[in-house]
Amino acid sequence: MSPSDLAIRTRGLTKMFGRQAAVGGIDLAVPRGTVFGFLGPNGSGKTTTIRMLLGLATATSGEIDLLDGVMPRDARAVLPRVGALVEGPAIYPFLSGKANLQRFDAADRHTSPSTRTARVDAALERVGLGHAANKRAHAYSLGMKQRLGIANALLAPRDLLILDEPTNGLDPQGTREVRHLIRSLSDDGTTIFVSSHLLAEVEQMCSMIAVMSAGRLVAQGTLDELRDEGTARVRITTPDPAEARRVLLDLGLVPEVHGRDDVVTAQLSVPGLLQETVNTALVRADVRVRGFEASGASLEDRFVALTGEGFDVAG
Repeated sequence: MSPSDLAIRTRGLTKMFGRQAAVGGIDLAVPRGTVFGFLGPNGSGKTTTIRMLLGLATATSGEIDLLDGVMPRDARAVLPRVGALVEGPAIYPFLSGKANLQRFDAADRHTSPSTRTARVDAALERVGLGHAANKRAHAYSLGMKQRLGIANALLAPRDLLILDEPTNGLDPQGTREVRHLIRSLSDDGTTIFVSSHLLAEVEQMCSMIAVMSAGRLVAQGTLDELRDEGTARVRITTPDPAEARRVLLDLGLVPEVHGRDDVVTAQLSVPGLLQETVNTALVRADVRVRGFEASGASLEDRFVALTGEGFDVAG
């Protein structure tokens, strides 16, 4: 993929705090037009990376290409085309949602006062807050506050949206609202970069992902590519478990201990070994197969293997 096809590209991006590498030499490649998930446990370096992308923190070393510019050198030209929600929306609680957006817009030297009212109204409608435009923000639910923060990012046309934990702390309804909004923005051609520690949300929103762990980029690609890199499993139900285990051992597999006497399981850990080959070998050995199930490794299993940590997958 050529650099012109990428909305975000980093090379060796590093951020040191003393001798500690918060971000250690990562190479991100975010294609234009995608919903790209930036996934990792809390403390893995996601927010620090985002702050460097936006020029809010200075990289110790490395390079950042954002849209058609180099950061931070071209920040003045690039950032007006980028909307961002980082570490939650900062709003004035005793102002209405509309008044909040008007103040934010007035602080942006790139926007026109003559079109402010129309743009604020359009942004509120876009995020589903038109009915609550004149309601004070302290009375907003957490989901409404998150949507107000996204509305702020949409006050001007954006080619790229960078959203840091946009569903963090939301109830299921608020999570669905933000998810639907992200999909609709993507359908309009906006590239969306979503940072999250919620695996279930990333799976439902994103077509491509990168996985961070302890400041390192440990995986990057499409969801299907990452699933395929996991190890498939077989589960055999048979009245001949001893013979089934012997067949698996002959194939170079290691049968796993299971609570049921009639079930034998194993990971397909031998490169190139197909599920069909296992089934054929069992039949040829006269093992009575009453059930044969094969499944790829779950995305959760894959991420735990990559990071050595569990993820909050509750969504």
